[in-house]
Amino acid sequence: MPRIQVLESHVADLIAAGEVVERPASVVKELVENAIDAGASALTVEIQHGGMTYIRITDDGCGMEPGDVETAFLRHATSKIRTEYDLEAIGTLGFRGEALAAIAAVARVEVLTRTAERDFGVSLTLEGGAVTGREEAGCPKGTTMVVRDLFYNTPARLKYMKKDAAEGAAVFAAVQREALAHPEVSMRFLRDGKQELLTPGDGQLRSAVYAVLGRDLALGFTEVKGSGEDGVTVEGFASLPACCRGSRSCQYFFVNGRFIKSRTLMAALEEAYRNQHMVGKFPGCVLHMHTRLNGVDVNVHPAKTEVKFVSEKRAFDAVYHAVRGALEGEVRRPQAVIPAARPRAHDTVTPNQTAFSAVRADPVRPASPPPAARPAAYAAGPLEPTGGLPLHDFARPRFESRPVPETADKGAAAAPAECGKPPAPSSPAGAAPRPAGPSPAPERPAPAPGPQRAPAPETDTWTVRGELFHTYILVEQGEKAYFIDKHAAHERMNFDRLKAAGYTPMVQRLLSPVVFTPAPEEGAALLQNLDVLSAFGFECEDFGGGAVLVRQCPDYVDAGDVEATLLELAGTLAEGGRADPDGARDALMATMSCKAAIKGGQKNGPEELRRVAEAVMSSAVKYCPHGRPVAVELTRNQLEKLFKRA
Repeated sequence: MPRIQVLESHVADLIAAGEVVERPASVVKELVENAIDAGASALTVEIQHGGMTYIRITDDGCGMEPGDVETAFLRHATSKIRTEYDLEAIGTLGFRGEALAAIAAVARVEVLTRTAERDFGVSLTLEGGAVTGREEAGCPKGTTMVVRDLFYNTPARLKYMKKDAAEGAAVFAAVQREALAHPEVSMRFLRDGKQELLTPGDGQLRSAVYAVLGRDLALGFTEVKGSGEDGVTVEGFASLPACCRGSRSCQYFFVNGRFIKSRTLMAALEEAYRNQHMVGKFPGCVLHMHTRLNGVDVNVHPAKTEVKFVSEKRAFDAVYHAVRGALEGEVRRPQAVIPAARPRAHDTVTPNQTAFSAVRADPVRPASPPPAARPAAYAAGPLEPTGGLPLHDFARPRFESRPVPETADKGAAAAPAECGKPPAPSSPAGAAPRPAGPSPAPERPAPAPGPQRAPAPETDTWTVRGELFHTYILVEQGEKAYFIDKHAAHERMNFDRLKAAGYTPMVQRLLSPVVFTPAPEEGAALLQNLDVLSAFGFECEDFGGGAVLVRQCPDYVDAGDVEATLLELAGTLAEGGRADPDGARDALMATMSCKAAIKGGQKNGPEELRRVAEAVMSSAVKYCPHGRPVAVELTRNQLEKLFKRA
């Protein structure tokens, strides 16, 4: 059995560094927090090559005494706490005494510091945690920390680092969070010599929000202010219901000036928006909670981003009621004004008509007569799999049918050919409805490439009996009933078609390019994967200042949905898409398929529902790309048991 021995101090320091210093952003966070604790009113963060080769943080704080400079780099050396009782009420940011020691253990560090009472300051250099030089130096009041060659002595850590753009974005995000946490401190951020952020430091949170998140997002916020039990207060800003985003990247929570990640506060925020925001959208916020110092434990994680509340319910209620009250008192409610549709002589328009069922007058081809009425429930026999519907098969609702030039209609005209001719029209009015059972299928071209499955047995007939809540298709087959989620099923049909045939989307050039400012990590993910986005029909470019400009998108994505779609794609790419290209491509295809699929609550015609049901009943579709089932089975015996008949 190996003998137990005490690790060398250098090895122990490297292990401790692994808990505190994960990447350049960790270094910046710890040093900025130390500068804020030192009373800085202005600080500058400068990085090169994503922070891997160079980080410099300059502040105008109180500085360090000459005798304390070397001591500050020893483990568990701090000026913030003295006794065990101080741990019960921590009011400072950097208090563990590990940051400087951990950083010095894995980098080359230079320190230049001076207090207001002294004429000269001290310059100290360290390498791998060991002091290599010290001398007296002239410098302004405050402290300058320079960190070079991060992880130079731990090459195993370097392989986990991402590209410079991604690491730089993470640093930028860390600085943004500190700027929102402390609007009284003016923060300046420079990346590779270019200034990307400057906050006024006037103590107004609104000013910091405007500088960090941008004008558009700031104008979509409403002020939040409330108080709860035991002296808990909440103040800040939350997005209006109409200004929610496609991800949670703009949710910032702070407790006593410290940025935290809290499922409790996140749940409270989103609960306050219940039934007020669009499905699939998430509210943004910059919320500061102030509580008694002994009401929250900030010493539960080395990175200090997770805290433990003495009363989780009290924290939840404070955020919920503050945000809810702000939303209920907000008068800037969006109002939709829909002009009445005016049918023209050559159009056939009915109330709640969809573009799929509209009869369109074509300037070249004569308009075909409207199809005869179809019974509410109709039968379908064994049909060959279609291999998935084209992305254009289900159009969005429109209020008016307009003639479209043939040159602009090529995409819509080509779509049906990918799945063959549509089924024969129903019997004329007055004729007997088609009986249930197999019927000769009309001639059709070969289906689009896709997973081919054997057709169902001749006796395995099914009947569509209707639709529930405009979301679930009700199908009867023998002694069983099936409830089909039309969105999930169509999503899988799109996905299988894209997967089998490759994705070559039809694109549309935007008349007015879309410009939006994503979170730094999301922006970096998009700009690093421009080739991938181009393959999916998006033409994007860096617009400067963290903004992304979009000139082109797939033709089935509305201009108003471009930002939400790209933010969702950014989340997929940021989760390591480059490490697993095939998996990332599948995830992106799933997102595209979801955006193009018919939606729950959308009205569709009987033939549309039949084609979705056909794919499910032929076993061509079983699960959506995200793993959800597309159909639920209920036998006649189970149904009769519910009514106590069996």
